[in-house]
Amino acid sequence: MSKTAQKPQHYDFKAIEAKWQQHWQKEKSYKVSENAEQKKYYLLEMFPYPSGRIHMGHVRNYSIGDVIARYKRMQGYNVLHPMGWDAFGLPAENAALKHGVHPAQWTYENISYMREQLKAMGLSYDWDREIATCHPEYYRWEQQVFLQLLEKGLVYRKKTTVNWCDDCATVLAREQVIDGCCWRCDQQVVPKNMYGWFLKITDYADELLEDLDQLNGWPEKVVTMQRNWIGKSQGLACDFPVEGDKEKIKIFTTRPDTIYGVTFMSLAVEHPLVDTLITGTEHEEPVRDFIKQTLLDKQRMAMDQEPEKHGVFTGKYCINPFNGDRVPIYVANFVLMEYGTGAVMAVPAHDQRDFEFARKYDLPIRPVVQPEEKLEGEQMDSAWEGDGVLADSANFNGLPSAEAKKAIIDHAEKKGFGQRHITYRLRDWGISRQRYWGAPIPVIHCDTCGAVPVPNEQLPVLLPGSQPPYGSSAPLHQQEDFYTVTCPQCGQDAQRETDTMDTFMESSWYFARYTSPRADAPLEKEAAQYWLAVDQYIGGVEHAILHLLYARFFTKLLRDLGYLGVDEPFTQLLTQGMVIKDGAKMSKSKGNVVDPHDLITQYGADTVRLFSLFAAPPERDLEWNAQGVEGSFRFLNRVYRLILANMDCFVASDEKKNNAVELGKLSQGDRQLHRKTHQTIQRVTESIETNFHFNTAISGVMELVNQVSAATGEGGKQPLDQTVLREALQTILFLLFPMVPHFCQELWQVTGHKKTLDHQQWPEYDTEAIKEDELTIVVQINGKVRSRLQVAADTDEEEIKQAALDDERIINFVDNKPVKKIIVVKGKLVNIVV
Repeated sequence: MSKTAQKPQHYDFKAIEAKWQQHWQKEKSYKVSENAEQKKYYLLEMFPYPSGRIHMGHVRNYSIGDVIARYKRMQGYNVLHPMGWDAFGLPAENAALKHGVHPAQWTYENISYMREQLKAMGLSYDWDREIATCHPEYYRWEQQVFLQLLEKGLVYRKKTTVNWCDDCATVLAREQVIDGCCWRCDQQVVPKNMYGWFLKITDYADELLEDLDQLNGWPEKVVTMQRNWIGKSQGLACDFPVEGDKEKIKIFTTRPDTIYGVTFMSLAVEHPLVDTLITGTEHEEPVRDFIKQTLLDKQRMAMDQEPEKHGVFTGKYCINPFNGDRVPIYVANFVLMEYGTGAVMAVPAHDQRDFEFARKYDLPIRPVVQPEEKLEGEQMDSAWEGDGVLADSANFNGLPSAEAKKAIIDHAEKKGFGQRHITYRLRDWGISRQRYWGAPIPVIHCDTCGAVPVPNEQLPVLLPGSQPPYGSSAPLHQQEDFYTVTCPQCGQDAQRETDTMDTFMESSWYFARYTSPRADAPLEKEAAQYWLAVDQYIGGVEHAILHLLYARFFTKLLRDLGYLGVDEPFTQLLTQGMVIKDGAKMSKSKGNVVDPHDLITQYGADTVRLFSLFAAPPERDLEWNAQGVEGSFRFLNRVYRLILANMDCFVASDEKKNNAVELGKLSQGDRQLHRKTHQTIQRVTESIETNFHFNTAISGVMELVNQVSAATGEGGKQPLDQTVLREALQTILFLLFPMVPHFCQELWQVTGHKKTLDHQQWPEYDTEAIKEDELTIVVQINGKVRSRLQVAADTDEEEIKQAALDDERIINFVDNKPVKKIIVVKGKLVNIVV
């Protein structure tokens, strides 16, 4: 032990953690830069919304990430592990309004507080790369990318339906509509058509779908969710002419085999043809009333809520081009304009929604795909949605469904009223938000020139009032000083765009900005080329669709703009489980929140980290357990005492000499501890490498601690070889360091080491050392365990067979029955078949 090292008396976690956090900050221990001579590893957890305080979900997520980052550093990787803030959006705007402060002030104060909380956890971030998406030096480059996409035709503007509050004169997000009323003034919310900006994600639908096959490091559940969300469908597109009119209704169906069973046509309330069909007819008033009520109902309905099916007859008919049937045209509330064409050929015998609608409005049900048991329309209790053989389908009768689909599409193409078609569930991404706290969209509207991009030299378009001294936080369409400008092309009076960008825009490329966060451009290509893709991304499965899909899309956009050289942003994805208490996810509304700050104050950050890692595998939900935190604290105290009780083994330690273990000279006890040390290295390494099961890794270290304690006694007796003991104790510190870094670093220094554990190499296990001297062999008779044998590790197969047959218990069980065969599983068991 170093002469200057002082032997501490107890585990003073407050002093220890403060000491090493100051050291890491002063030394910038985790600051990194590109190094072509060193393997890179980019580790990233999804960045947080600065709500004001971290919660146990944060603790778990960031502890998992920090273990991986520290582990990879010890393996020799150049590790990028950054942190930042997803700072724009509705929650901050609402919270600031509630507390009577400006959203910028609210957000930056929260960031300052949460940054200190994260530092108190001992997380190994490169804080020099910190970003906040609400900062102009972040969103100015987002605005530039937007303009480049606009130039390429990947951004466009169109009318869309929004939630509008007349009293507040503003658009509301879906979350701000409560029971059909405005959350601020409690007045009725109405639908309103307004212009909005969209990104053409559908142009990348095929690539987004095909590249899912590259994501071997992603959970299959997430890949499947994205595949379903993109929703590629192949089928028939064809036209149903409106009777007595030049108009045609375009439909798409994946079930052309059912087209002879169409008995009515359903249109979405927003379908552009509805107005043409009803204007000036006796049906106009009831249809318009129905449309108005349906749109109001949509405002009140949850996104995943299935409405009770309603509709209204337009008084018009269309013609089925396959058989000439007159098909009544209805407007129905369950047809979505966003999916397909907004028109659905209704086949009630073979679609359950259509079936329910037909029963309600007394419309015909005509089965045309027959299963083995024949269907009769009026006797059906529900739709038959499976395959079968075609009936009542003209020349296609008798064909199986799969064959009929192809034949019917061929027929439509030959006759010229339909064709093969591919469609997607995915719709273009609407990025317009009519709220204040977001990045302004850099466009100017001129009556003469149209939509004009803000010149690059005028970027960023600053969010007004967002810099001290803070100004108005009213929606931008209410801030005349902001939107009144002159056109940069013709110099006439014009208006700025007053929409702000969806906050998913910021989170769709932040991982790339981390590679060069202070660059005077969106990205430095060389830095991005070195660091990307992210090797390991960590976050909740709730982000499986929107964030992860948009991040994949934005990566492809940035690639096509020349900024990136990768197709996919994240090579490996870990979706960690939730933290639950009393059977429910921790939340303020449920009153079951445990504040990490209180735990860290009482037990220390290392204890809290250890508990969150040990209580469950990362992909599973973690059940809160106060006794588990106590247990983690007791374990660290036990290790602390164990190290202090055996300080003498470090006195003679030289980091370069006297550390080699000669197996042939070791006693039985020394060999057992040496073997256990290397088996633990193997177990911990494999637990981290294969599935990040830190719980089993920690369990392995606990077993090693138990064996050292049993061999030495915690009072200080040392019957063991000092080199073997020192190796075991150092291994405990090595293996626990990524999980409890302050604790291990302090003990590493106390035991006389000058270099920090950050600069030590992860231990490798000796394949010879892990071999057992003796093996326990299970002996079965006809698959049932009947005995166990202790044999030397090098005993050959024939000797093991004979030892099993000679075992007294086995002799009694065999009872002179003839042995048919003996199966040996090397090193594990013998199965005697009689």
